[in-house]
Amino acid sequence: MKKFIYSLSTLVTFLFVLACTDHESYIPEPESFSSEPFVSGLKSPVGLTMDDNGNIWVTEAGTGNDNDDASIAMITPSGTKTTFVAGLRSITNQGSTEGIGHLLYRDGKLYFLHGLAGRLYTADVSSFKTGDMPVSIDDIPSQDVATYIKSLALVNPLNSNAFDLVFGPDDHLFIVDAGSNAIFKRDKTSGELSLFTHFPEASTGVDAVPTGIVYDGTKFLVTILTGFPFTPGDAKIYQVDQDGNYSDYKTGFTTLSGIVLSVNNRALVLQHGVFGKGFEEKSGKVLDGDGNTILDFVSQPTDIVRADDKTYYLSSYKDGTIVKLSY
Repeated sequence: MKKFIYSLSTLVTFLFVLACTDHESYIPEPESFSSEPFVSGLKSPVGLTMDDNGNIWVTEAGTGNDNDDASIAMITPSGTKTTFVAGLRSITNQGSTEGIGHLLYRDGKLYFLHGLAGRLYTADVSSFKTGDMPVSIDDIPSQDVATYIKSLALVNPLNSNAFDLVFGPDDHLFIVDAGSNAIFKRDKTSGELSLFTHFPEASTGVDAVPTGIVYDGTKFLVTILTGFPFTPGDAKIYQVDQDGNYSDYKTGFTTLSGIVLSVNNRALVLQHGVFGKGFEEKSGKVLDGDGNTILDFVSQPTDIVRADDKTYYLSSYKDGTIVKLSY
């Protein structure tokens, strides 16, 4: 009997310690962010990604003056900026600067999209370091994606704006096209493109305009901006299974422009702004997947990247800044 009581007591103690350990290791979701400056003076930043050394890579859309001043830069953890590539086309479309899209780092390579050129670029950045001279865009291998996308005639008039990308099941690359309202799968071996899913109109005559995509290990989550007139409440988050079937994940949002997964694999999304006569001053937000505000009064946010369990970086297209968020 004494041995049984001892064993039972030991088991209860073990389970108590295990429960306490599990509780202590849980990282809560952010309910509010504190913000501090990180980098300023950027030309309409669009996309962010982080490499293995903690450097942030950012796409800058440029001035939009129909010239070649869009670029990509690497920024060290201390905030030192080095231009990696410049000379990409930059135009203005319906009042916003366009051309370059998002980017993605993996295993020493940088994948980035230039929707205006209709191309996916794959750059080896494994040896690039602070202070290096920029590389030429002509020396970076690329793939034409717009020709195939337009050949499917998914929208009328024909349109393609390859905008965001993520690695998904079996390491294939999945590309969000904001112009054709679709996701395309790029085969990891052959590079062949295929239609993965096509989103319906947000409302009659209003395009969906997908902007951001993440993969949580079982499904994709995709943010929808919606087209003009950017009606409040019309934006949503779609979930897309591994066969390309989509369904509503969360609805009732406004002008969603980006998405990131928290340490617990939960969605955080960006509200680009409330549209009146243009996007209203500081009407952007960072929201959780249920629509609760985590950071308010943001100037047209475009992307957010998680640096560690409780630290994020957020780009402001309007202010030309990246800020560091923590909780």
